[in-house]
Amino acid sequence: MGAGAPNPLYSEYSILNSLKMVPLLLFYAFSVLVQGYNAELTLHPKTQFLFPEGKSLVLPEPSDYFSSQLVSTPLPTNSFFQNFVLKNGDQPEYIQPYLIRSANSSISFSYPSQNISSDFIEQIFRPDLTISASKNPKPNQRHVISSYSDLSVTLDLPSSNLRFFLVRGSPYLTFAVNGNTSISISTADPIRKLSCDSSFTKYTIRLRNRQTWILYASAPIHLTDNVSTIKSGGFSGVIRIALLADSDSQFEKILDKCSLTYPVSGSAILGSFALKYKWDVKGAGKLLMLAHPLHLRLLSKADASVTVLEDVKYSSMDGELVGVIGDTWDLEAESIPVSWHSIKGLNKKSIPEIIRALGNDVKTLNASNISATSSYFYGKLVARAARLALIAEEVSYPKITPVVVQFLKDMIEPWLNGTFGANGFFYDKKWGGLVTKHGLNDTTGDFGFGIYNDHHFHLGYYIYGISVLTRFDPAWGKQYKSQAYSLVEDYTNLGPKENQHYTRLRCFDLWKLHSWAAGLTEFPFGRNQESTSEAINAYYSAALMGSAYGDADLVSLGSTLAAFEIQSAQTWWHVKGDNKIYAPRFVKNNKVVGILWSRKRDSILWFAPAERKDIRLGIQVLPILPITEVVFSDVDYVKELVKWALTSVPKNRTEEGWKGFVYALEAIYKQKQALNEVRDLSSHDDGNSLSNLLWWIHSRK
Repeated sequence: MGAGAPNPLYSEYSILNSLKMVPLLLFYAFSVLVQGYNAELTLHPKTQFLFPEGKSLVLPEPSDYFSSQLVSTPLPTNSFFQNFVLKNGDQPEYIQPYLIRSANSSISFSYPSQNISSDFIEQIFRPDLTISASKNPKPNQRHVISSYSDLSVTLDLPSSNLRFFLVRGSPYLTFAVNGNTSISISTADPIRKLSCDSSFTKYTIRLRNRQTWILYASAPIHLTDNVSTIKSGGFSGVIRIALLADSDSQFEKILDKCSLTYPVSGSAILGSFALKYKWDVKGAGKLLMLAHPLHLRLLSKADASVTVLEDVKYSSMDGELVGVIGDTWDLEAESIPVSWHSIKGLNKKSIPEIIRALGNDVKTLNASNISATSSYFYGKLVARAARLALIAEEVSYPKITPVVVQFLKDMIEPWLNGTFGANGFFYDKKWGGLVTKHGLNDTTGDFGFGIYNDHHFHLGYYIYGISVLTRFDPAWGKQYKSQAYSLVEDYTNLGPKENQHYTRLRCFDLWKLHSWAAGLTEFPFGRNQESTSEAINAYYSAALMGSAYGDADLVSLGSTLAAFEIQSAQTWWHVKGDNKIYAPRFVKNNKVVGILWSRKRDSILWFAPAERKDIRLGIQVLPILPITEVVFSDVDYVKELVKWALTSVPKNRTEEGWKGFVYALEAIYKQKQALNEVRDLSSHDDGNSLSNLLWWIHSRK
């Protein structure tokens, strides 16, 4: 019998559930065959469960910025425009390729330069151009979000008669002017020259800082300039402004040719390992957009409806943004395996050692001894125990399964039925989502869960535990199915047709193709995310839950989001030696990003300095799962990363918790050495175990 082959000693749990998976897998394969590779994902309606309503004392008021028709619906809490609806709404957001700021009934935009050091890269906001109405009776009136979508947000300045269509990836800033309004454009640098064509619909604005901006108007407009201000007469129509990022005449001709076609919004349609962008376009002609590096890799080679313009480039901290002609794009992600067990199977000779470790780890399981009340740390303990059950199943050691199953029930049920007195889940109607008891009155409670921070991190651990428990006890899974779906749909809901109580994909950004974790906190550098591996775990666990419940749509959705998250991690968090996205100075000093912000890359962590490279590695690895093998499939990069991290591994035995993650990656290319190092560890991170480390190392082949 080969390593990883089915073992006749598998428990009855394993046999029963394996048989149940056969029709599910056949159904899933048939669905893809019939509906097509790009079939839109939709989750079937289910009986919707709501946790008890909680009254938060710390959440901001959405009606300050969202229009009245939007306030009655669940609202985004980790979006690319989140700063626009928090506090004064005047912190910039990065809407590629420009930084955009709304303040005092005006919109400022910047083609940002970068401040680069060996420890961080950050964009510098300097208001290159600021647009407002010349005469505004209410200059301090706040803007209003009148609509938003996956790829855009529409921002109104009511007292100025201006509406801005802020569409991600558009090289033009596009806005509508109503009511024969006179507009004002102020510049941070003096104007060197303002010129126009004979039709008065195209103006060239040359600044002293060597920037050149092109303004296009849908009707003749008369502009005059004075030092650093441009004024217009009364105007009604659409204005588009684009930076001439290259002085080549062909570049300007392309901007001219595509200036009449503008997007007012954009949607993203998920398929099985696929994503389609579709823009709502006005005007005649062809739509010009910009693609970031991951877009370019994923654009379908078979899609003849788009044309990549290699010579149209804008700089960005996400890498060069390249021109693409086309109002629909088809992106294809690399498919990933979603497996309960190791992808390549275990070395048979290793099984006795793993079983001994399992026996010791299971002895520590006692729900009555758990002191953790934080939704995050509690969830990690749940997932840690669930791993033991799956490892035991893989090594055919059913003896411990009942103990783990009972522990999981004792740990999870109080959170699902509301009897965990120290904490619990509640439903917030104001924004539409889950909060915790700790977070109702404290913005820092449960690491900000109550203000929608880290939802996918926390809930992913519970979903993993629920998935495993449902696999081993389907009757239990059926009993708590509605609560389980209420948890998973908090961050995987596709829209009101699936669940009217939650916003669409709370954490996942369908343009950047990864998640954000910052919640409803205003940050100067926009949204951020630290741990990509915990984000991957959230979607991987959702796929496992679909598998446990026989829900092929959830399997597909979770797998697809995990695949995009993995490729984003490899693109923007994993810093290889030949990295061309970041500046050489940053690349030389960093092998992995600590915190990735919308407009900053940082080497520090929220809880550790940049010098603790072992922790920085660990937070991008935990929890160790079968899918981890896909995340770190580039062996050459893993060697670079481990060599870099080993220089900061502490020598004292009191700080060994993070060492296990370094050794786990080392096992990819130095299995025996890593095995000896892991055996010598005296402690492990609270989400890890010796059993799990041994399982991982012995599944390297």
